[in-house]
Amino acid sequence: MGFLIFLLVIVGLGFWGWRKIASLDGDQKVAIKDGINNVFLRAEASGAIPAAPAFSQDYAKDYPGLSNLEKNFDVVRAECEALLGVKEKLTDIEALGGGYTEGGIHSAKWKSFMFKSGQFIDENCQHAPETTALLRQIPNLYTAFFSVLDPHQYITPHFGYYKGFMRYHLGIIIPDDNAENKCWLRVNADLQDNAKRDKELVDRGELYYWHEGEGVIFDDTFLHDAENASDRVRVVLWLDIARKMPWHLHVFNKIALWVVHKEGSVRRIRKNATLDF
Repeated sequence: MGFLIFLLVIVGLGFWGWRKIASLDGDQKVAIKDGINNVFLRAEASGAIPAAPAFSQDYAKDYPGLSNLEKNFDVVRAECEALLGVKEKLTDIEALGGGYTEGGIHSAKWKSFMFKSGQFIDENCQHAPETTALLRQIPNLYTAFFSVLDPHQYITPHFGYYKGFMRYHLGIIIPDDNAENKCWLRVNADLQDNAKRDKELVDRGELYYWHEGEGVIFDDTFLHDAENASDRVRVVLWLDIARKMPWHLHVFNKIALWVVHKEGSVRRIRKNATLDF
């Protein structure tokens, strides 16, 4: 009986949040997001959620579907290469910012091909049907796109927006498979450093070098930056997956994400990401 009451309260709050959030201004929405992130931070501090390292490659059990995606890397790469033939028509990453991402990262020459933002974008998915079929097999997937970074581009240090996600990158097209370590991601997972909100502390972070067909997971809310210092384009498949949590926090997270993905700015992201070619 208590469990049923808990669910009814959570669902009721979800519907209330859906109606309420549309009336809030940007600062108020950020404050709510920060409040939800603080719930997860306290859960980490108490040990209810394991604190994330800078990078993890031991994720197959907690995030099913990723191993199958990696096993079919050649299929995903082939569909990505076909899309690069119309690279100029792909969506600039700036159009997907949604007002949430911190930092001046959108000055980089950086494009995307989006499969899913809360909902799958059918118009896009028809151009990469086999990759889409693999993505549909991944539980709790909220965001999926090819991240296409031009040569000699640097993504400046920034903090992500939501601690209820884990971010996954699968290397798709990595120049020379990173033989010279020119394509990298750097994450500072030190909690004290992150609490200072000092972006210069990214220099203390741990480096990860992408490789084709290899996946990695990290907590996007940690301070991080990235670079493609090579002479060719770099592509990773970027996924946001609901973080593995105890059941009560999982329900809370799912309701929060349901509310957020009904919000107008997220609908605009889907609209901006929809391609016509």
